Amino acid sequence: MAAYLDMLAAERGAARNTLDAYRRDLDDYLDYLSEEGLDPAEVEAGTLRAYMAGLETRGLKSSSAARRLSCIRGFHKFLYAEGMAETDPSAPVAGPRRGRALPKVLSVAEVDRLLAAARGRVTAGGPPGEIARARRMLCLIELLYATGLRVSELIALPRTAASTRERFLVVKGKGGRERLVPLTEMARAAMREHLGAEPQGGPESAWLFPSDSESGHLTRQAFARDLKAAAGAAGLRADRVSPHVLRHAFASHLLQNGADLRIVQELLGHADISTTQIYTHVLDERLKGMVRDLHPLMDEAEEGAGAAPG
Repeated sequence: MAAYLDMLAAERGAARNTLDAYRRDLDDYLDYLSEEGLDPAEVEAGTLRAYMAGLETRGLKSSSAARRLSCIRGFHKFLYAEGMAETDPSAPVAGPRRGRALPKVLSVAEVDRLLAAARGRVTAGGPPGEIARARRMLCLIELLYATGLRVSELIALPRTAASTRERFLVVKGKGGRERLVPLTEMARAAMREHLGAEPQGGPESAWLFPSDSESGHLTRQAFARDLKAAAGAAGLRADRVSPHVLRHAFASHLLQNGADLRIVQELLGHADISTTQIYTHVLDERLKGMVRDLHPLMDEAEEGAGAAPG
């Protein structure tokens, strides 16, 4: 297993979180094989099907089971390619059927409420530490909604991002791929004000959102927790708001206002357009609206529908 994970890190640039998830999935699978007295190099398709069926009885969601099968497929392909196994037993195994869930999305009005509540906490005053935390939260929300960054990219922004004279950020995303992300003036102002509210006197951090965590910057868990508190203050249900939901709102609102799907793909840092296509429901509604508003025959149809029967 270690050799497979090393390959993912070295050749495919897999992120640490991805590697941790794969390690957990493979640990579970290899524990199952050990209990059955089987060597991974000698597994047959029937064994893998039995393992996948067992995941369902354990209550694993179909999306999680599909991810686990993808990990196991890669593992067995690796063993076969490296000559450690004579066959790849995963090839004939079908994945679990799963529906494609639409992402949770906030409306423009709901995002406005969230931002207004965050700004209200800044202007409400209070002890310096409390104001600094309020400015940090406002900056995080402004940046996330303005850029659509992944939460891991957002919390690890360098301090120099706040002092850039450019109207964009250069972000290194999954697999080490770099992309340009435009910055709004409000997001730039929020970064400057956030740094201006930081306590003075201590050593300057390299991070825009420093923390006493192991990484030195704000953690995903801490941001998600504080964001839910901000949602509650805005009168929004906490279970409807998360960093990922704001990223979805960024993409959906761009598409609603006429952005091209390929452009949104670039902004989100998706390597494959198929990942961005979860937003096609937004495009469907936009296209229906365009036909309704712009097609010349629609006026005639409406006139005919409104005419009194003779």
